[in-house]
Amino acid sequence: MTNLTPIMKKYLAELIGTFALVLLGCGAAVVDGKTIPAAVLSDAPFGIGILGIALAFGLTVVVMAYTIGPISGCHINPAITIAMLVARKISAKDAVGYVVAQFVGATIGAAVLYAFLKGSPGFTGIGEWGLGSNGWGPGYLGGYSTTSAFLAEAILSFLFLFVIFGATSRFGNTNMAGLAIGLTLVIINLAAIPISGASVNPARSFGPAIFAGGKALGQLWLFIIAPVIGGIIAALLWHNVFDKEKA
Repeated sequence: MTNLTPIMKKYLAELIGTFALVLLGCGAAVVDGKTIPAAVLSDAPFGIGILGIALAFGLTVVVMAYTIGPISGCHINPAITIAMLVARKISAKDAVGYVVAQFVGATIGAAVLYAFLKGSPGFTGIGEWGLGSNGWGPGYLGGYSTTSAFLAEAILSFLFLFVIFGATSRFGNTNMAGLAIGLTLVIINLAAIPISGASVNPARSFGPAIFAGGKALGQLWLFIIAPVIGGIIAALLWHNVFDKEKA
């Protein structure tokens, strides 16, 4: 068997972690969650609801954090990787490799989920905003505006990254960091699913949108830009204010 270099192991870990996040999180939304599109809300056979979807995303992060965290840090999110780059906790070369791996993993996760759905009885297509795609506006869950979706994604990404920096810092309890980060994602999903589908992760949005096309793909820009902005603000605040030794 080919021996991978340490950095290639990191990239592969990020790919697998992001794959799992999209497959399991978005899978819970479209298979059991009664989520998107709105037309299927009354037709889905199961229905774990918003709480179940939030737990699926958050618990996936928890288990991945303890699985691949020691290998790659378990970013599985380009907004996290870019924030870590701004905070000088990862090199530019590694950041590029991480982000590429995350987008590839998310795309594979969405492809596998699409293959699952094609086997369902009466499958005729995934519809608008399919595969758990993020979005906003008329026809999407709560029908919130572009401004609401952008603010939700940017502000909640800021809070998410602030928790990540704190939980993984010298001030935090590193043994509990994965749990704290995963639970934060649960809360974020509870707050933001009706607004934007709760992305806070460009890769998580990218994979499903590639297959859904239409409005999901047209609205993808927001779920790339807003989380990155929120993450960068958190990185600058943490690096320049909280991560300083006492004078």
